[in-house]
Amino acid sequence: MVRNIVVLGGNSHPALVEIICNTLGVPACQRILSKFSVGESRLEIQDSVRGKDVYIIQSGSGKVNDNFIDLCIMISACKTGSAKRVTAVLPLFPYSRQPDLPYNKIGAPLSKAPTDVNRGDFTFESRPSTPGPGQPQSASIFNGSGNGMEGLQRKLVKTSLEQQNGNSYTNGITPPRRSDTIDSTTSLTNGRGRSSTAGSQTGPAFTTHDMEPSMLTKEAKSVFQAKPGYKQWVAQAGTLVADLLTCAGADHIITMDLHDAQYQGFFDIPVDNLYGKGLLKNYIRTKIPDYKDAVIVSPDAGGAKRATAIADDLNMEFALIHKERRPTRITDRQNATMMLVGDVAKRVCILVDDLADTSNTITRAAKLLKKEGATQVYALLTHGVFSGDAIARINASSLDKVVVTNSVPQDEHARLCPKLEILEVGGLFAEAIRRVHHGESISTLFLA
Repeated sequence: MVRNIVVLGGNSHPALVEIICNTLGVPACQRILSKFSVGESRLEIQDSVRGKDVYIIQSGSGKVNDNFIDLCIMISACKTGSAKRVTAVLPLFPYSRQPDLPYNKIGAPLSKAPTDVNRGDFTFESRPSTPGPGQPQSASIFNGSGNGMEGLQRKLVKTSLEQQNGNSYTNGITPPRRSDTIDSTTSLTNGRGRSSTAGSQTGPAFTTHDMEPSMLTKEAKSVFQAKPGYKQWVAQAGTLVADLLTCAGADHIITMDLHDAQYQGFFDIPVDNLYGKGLLKNYIRTKIPDYKDAVIVSPDAGGAKRATAIADDLNMEFALIHKERRPTRITDRQNATMMLVGDVAKRVCILVDDLADTSNTITRAAKLLKKEGATQVYALLTHGVFSGDAIARINASSLDKVVVTNSVPQDEHARLCPKLEILEVGGLFAEAIRRVHHGESISTLFLA
């Protein structure tokens, strides 16, 4: 039994909270966490947390935004209650797939590609580069086809005169020469100077300072046009989520298999990123017959490092699936042709990935592996979110078995999908909590 510790569970994964408490030998903290009729969260901690080491368990699944706000409220309540230290335990970290840097070459996650684009001219590299000494400037009002600010001013003057000629310049007064404005000679030559001979279109002096803001915006837009593929600003939740947890009062973060390892750098508090590969390796050793003859397969290039680490530890062969062609439109990514690098004929294939949401990637990868001659296809995943029609897609796919951890609730998924097998992670998190509480090293958990 661990003393002087409080385990506070949220509403996202009550079963995991119970497993961790039973492993540690401590009762779960009594609290009331509900919602008012308007939808706002209500929290009341019924046990004392003064001077205690508090661990709040809340996974980023289900209603992600509601669960995250509940987590921040629980952290703040514990700090207000004079808790000695508050550690947020997030088996699945919310918003971990939205780091601050847009995805390389494929656009930011919330941006959309233009639909009326000539594919021959479209690249994701056509965004403006960062200005710097010795670098060519991108097309703009200063060095584009508009001939810079002078050209812009000429167009603004000409447009204004054309609009004013039909309205106010009918009183027969010859305008004075504009010696204090740019391109006065050119302006008079191009049209206004003819008034002395024609005796008609004349009026008062006019300068670019008389321009209306709406007219300036319209002309500026006509001069500067973003090239196809230009990356627009999009919301990036990486640093924001980290700042919210820190400002709420979290002193420590424990999570598992972050989708982007750079997420740890967004915090100025300690972050322990546990690995789920130990559980996956143990399953391969004990549950897959003749696993030495099987092949570890990464379903995409992003997970190659994770898959090769398991393959090296188990002394197994490795294969990779990647896109044969880079899609020219963001909406074409899911339909891009996939290509297998490696030999899987007449062998068991084990797909390894950190997270499955819609399951489109792993099901298409399994179809390709079966087409290339694989006898069986396993999918080993750390986080099985399975949103939308993911379960139906898995049931209809070429996957023979899908192995996931219970970092998110899997009871309903297991009922609907007979191919699903669940690995327990409660013991891993309980051991991490025990070691952190006693000030012991958790390096052995990384080496499992």
